[in-house]
Amino acid sequence: WKDDIKIDQEAVAGYIGGEFAPNGGAHSGRDWGKFDIKKEVIGLCPTECMWMDGGKLKIDNRECTRCMHCINVMPRALHVGDDRGCSMLVGAKAPILDGAQMGSLLVPFIKVEEPYDEIKEVIEGIWDWWMEEGKNRERLGELIKRQGFQKLLEATNIKAVPQHVQEPRHNPYIFWKEEEVEGGWTRDVDAFRKDHQR
Repeated sequence: WKDDIKIDQEAVAGYIGGEFAPNGGAHSGRDWGKFDIKKEVIGLCPTECMWMDGGKLKIDNRECTRCMHCINVMPRALHVGDDRGCSMLVGAKAPILDGAQMGSLLVPFIKVEEPYDEIKEVIEGIWDWWMEEGKNRERLGELIKRQGFQKLLEATNIKAVPQHVQEPRHNPYIFWKEEEVEGGWTRDVDAFRKDHQR
């Protein structure tokens, strides 16, 4: 989903008061103690976009990465939004030595409506790139690993977004081309040092 998470504040109060079992009752085999929303939901939010304000749960949806932890813990209180679509992951593989590996997120959100032209454009771009650049018996995931995710983004005309980054400084997908850099790669060092003193 793309829009805001729906919050039922009465159900949130029900979870806090012990009226509803967290996690849909999945962990009811033991006595885990009273439900603590700050410890079990707010404190485990990866982007820290949730807080309590006067007994009401608040969410900064611009910071939410849609990990769904809060929704899984409190399914009666939180629901996905109405603007729904799908995410597209590519390059999943299961090599014998490395084990199963999840695909890389290519499209964080795309509408799923007939005649599915947006989805077809992305898939056709991937096919064209793979048929042109792929080696014999090479899968898409191996091609991405060999040539880089940046080449796939260029082939599909998708701009790099923060959701593409697995972790900071781990896989930078943005590379400048010489024509995009003012003055190109060759610069006059003396002119540069006028503005950037040592």
